[in-house]
This record gives sequence, C-alpha cells and structure tokens, in this order.
Amino acid sequence: PQAKLTFMLSLLLGTTLTISSNHWIMAWAGLEINTLAILPLISKSHHPRAIEAATKYFLVQAAASTLVLFSGMTNAWHTGQWDITQLTNPTSCLILTAALSMKLGLAPFHFWFPEVLQGSSLTIGLLLSTLMKLPPMSLLLMTSHSLNPTLLTTMAVLSVATGGWMGLNQTQIRKIMAFSSISHLGWMAIIVIYYPKLSLLNFYLYALMTTAVFLTFNSMKTLKLSTLMTTWAKTPSLSTILLLMLMSLAGLPPLTGFLPKWFIIQELTNQHMAPTATIISLLSLLGLFFYLRLAYCATITLPPHTTNHMKQWRNNNPISLSVSILAVTSTMMLPISPMISTI
Repeated sequence: PQAKLTFMLSLLLGTTLTISSNHWIMAWAGLEINTLAILPLISKSHHPRAIEAATKYFLVQAAASTLVLFSGMTNAWHTGQWDITQLTNPTSCLILTAALSMKLGLAPFHFWFPEVLQGSSLTIGLLLSTLMKLPPMSLLLMTSHSLNPTLLTTMAVLSVATGGWMGLNQTQIRKIMAFSSISHLGWMAIIVIYYPKLSLLNFYLYALMTTAVFLTFNSMKTLKLSTLMTTWAKTPSLSTILLLMLMSLAGLPPLTGFLPKWFIIQELTNQHMAPTATIISLLSLLGLFFYLRLAYCATITLPPHTTNHMKQWRNNNPISLSVSILAVTSTMMLPISPMISTI
C-alpha cells in the first residue's frame, strides 16, 4: 500500500509540475516523473504481457521526452529563451509537434498505445487514457500558437481515420477503448491551434465519459465482447447506462459527447475549413459502428456458457454507488447541450 501511494503521489506531482511550469527543464522533469511512476503500476501483475507493455511504454515515452527536451534546447540555442510560451524556432516547433504527438498517441505515432493498454488492467488503462494524457495535452495548449498547423491537421485527420478503421475488427474491450482514445485525440488536435479552450473542453468531457466507461467495465469484470454479452442478465440497469455512455462517446445528440464535436465543426467552418470538418465528421461514423456493436453486446440477453462466465455469474458483486453516479453524470450531464449552447 505504501508503494502504491508513493506511485500515485508521484503521478500527481509529475502532472502538476508539467502543467504549472513555464520552463522546459521543469516540464521535462514532470514528464519523466510521470513515466517512472506509472511503470511499476503497469507491470504490477508480473505477467509477461504486462512486462512487455511496460517496456514498450518506457521506450516510447523516453524517446518522446528526449525530443521534447531537444526541442526546448534547440529553441534556447537560437533565441536564448527557455520559456515554453516563447517557442519561435521553426525546427523546434516541428520537433515538438512530433514529440507531443508521440506522447499522446496521435497517428502515425499510435502503434504503442493499443498494445500497452491491452497489457494493462482496466484501472491502469483508465490512468493511461486520461491522467497520463493531461501533461502532454497541457504542453500542446501552451504552445498551440507555435505548432505546425499543416502537420497537426494531417495527423488529426489521420488519427480520426485510424481510430475508426482499426477499431472495427477488435474484440478486446481495452483495444477498442484505445482506438476510441486515438480517434478523440484527433478531434482535440485539429482544433487546438484555432481554439485551445475548446480543445481543453473536449479533453475534460472525454476524460469524464471514458472514466465512467472504464469503471463500468471494471465493475462488470468485462475484458472482451463475449463476456460483455452476458452482462445484461446480471446487471440490466448498468448495461442500460453503459449503452447511453457509449452513445455519448460516439457523439450522438443530445448526449454529452455531441457538444464538443458540434463546437469543433462550427469553429472549423468559421476558420474556412469546411472540407476538413466534413471529412472528420464522416470518418467519425466509423467509430460510431464499433460503439454500436459494444452497445449491442451490452444489451443482448445471453446466458453464460463457459466456466469463467458461470463463476462471474455466481460471484456477482453489487455495483458500487460511485460508479453508478459517475455513469449517470457522464451521460446525462448535458442532455440539453444544444439548448445550453444556443443560450
């Protein structure tokens, strides 16, 4: 317990340090603290898949942190400024865009994320999808005026396409959530240069909805679609809420997830990027398909048919109140989002 507490406090320390710093060295130190704190949590089960996931995560994050530091050093060499907001050198901007994309898991630097998430537990997968994305996302917001717009827009559209296409043929819940995260990151990245606050709103709502979905899957002890098919008979009320949460993640109106996508499309149109807005809107329909498949599996009535399923059936634990409250909040927080935004 003491070691776990130390790692969790280190995660909070690293995140806070990166978010609140104006100096490149301090931001880099926060990123490194975060990486070193999450590694023991990923590999805690000592399973070969978990060790492999921790190794992949370490290699990718160490390389990305090195590029972040190199970008800051190159900018300081040319301008004499270590301030994060004073990033003016074009080479530094290009390197930083690639480094933060690698840290976040934007396409084409996304290959590590589904594998790491598949080798982790659902709780650690939740941390990797939400809390660990916050420090690089804050750096992306602080340097949004300096980033390369063409490169970032290209990677954003590619991420939305990749998240939709690659998630279509997955049967593992964690991999589906990983590709869902990649797709949502594309929506955040495409608007961060033009309207950073809207990108931050999108991240907050995504984190809320993803937290509710991960905690629901963790409460159901569900890791793949075949197990998800037996949940309706065990917990019909939670399966119904899960259906709404998945539709919210897909961005269907009038649920919460529709609000940021609507605003992003509107802002892109105002920036004379209507073709780009149309492309990402159509590509997000690919993601809608596997959300619908998840929702169908969660609401289908199917009795358990294997030993593992029978064990889960008989050892049915009561659903915690906090998971239910968070699930309802994530789906129903903004059911009247169109009316709120209009007002």
